[in-house]
Amino acid sequence: MNREKNVNEVTVRAIGGPTTVIDYAGRRYVVDPTFDGPGSYRNGPVTATKLAGPVATPEELGPVDVVLVSHDHHIDNFDVSGRAYTRQAPRVFTTAAGAARLGSPATGLRPFEHAEVGDARVTAVPALHGSPEVGLGNGPVVGFVLEAEGRPTVYISGDNASLDVVAVVAERFPAIEVAVLNVGAAKIAVRGDVFLTLTADLAARAAALLGARAVVPAHQDGWAHLTQGADDVVRAFAEAGLPGVLVDLRPGDSATF
Repeated sequence: MNREKNVNEVTVRAIGGPTTVIDYAGRRYVVDPTFDGPGSYRNGPVTATKLAGPVATPEELGPVDVVLVSHDHHIDNFDVSGRAYTRQAPRVFTTAAGAARLGSPATGLRPFEHAEVGDARVTAVPALHGSPEVGLGNGPVVGFVLEAEGRPTVYISGDNASLDVVAVVAERFPAIEVAVLNVGAAKIAVRGDVFLTLTADLAARAAALLGARAVVPAHQDGWAHLTQGADDVVRAFAEAGLPGVLVDLRPGDSATF
């Protein structure tokens, strides 16, 4: 579906948890769809507790052109309803391992592989879901970069906890203007005393590394294993002297760049 209106703008809407809707270059992208309600969900050796559901249903989001799945094997990033929603999407990009599990219409992209979507290029970029040792055990995760002529370049981090990874992305894509960073300082007992996503302080440092003019936090609400929330991110960016960079979207909010 081609959206001719305001195609030179980027709109980001927070839906709750990791789920965001990004209107970019005439296409609608939904990132890490999670539409299940609150409750306890078994995910391998982990039981994850969801505290709040999304602010919009799949029907309320309207038609989608592309679904971006940073990883398919953790319930807080890709749940039962999200899987059903994804099967209706014309195009889906995720990890190579995830695409093999999901089947059509999913396409697997390894870090720095890309695909064309209309006037835009979608490039997978690295992500490390914890420390190097823990990230390996957590399985493959990717982020994404969206590029199109005349539009802001957008970085979507996925569940990344590493500033070294952010530095690699920043070096490869020096023109990033808008960054959607998964924060929340996620931590689960089975992985030890290790943050699995960016802390608020690390997110502020990531913003400085990227040189982005706008940072939208995601994955900072709705789950019991998130140890920090939106107010912590606001504090960290203020202390880092970057309050003007932070776009403090809460579920249901949107911003246009």
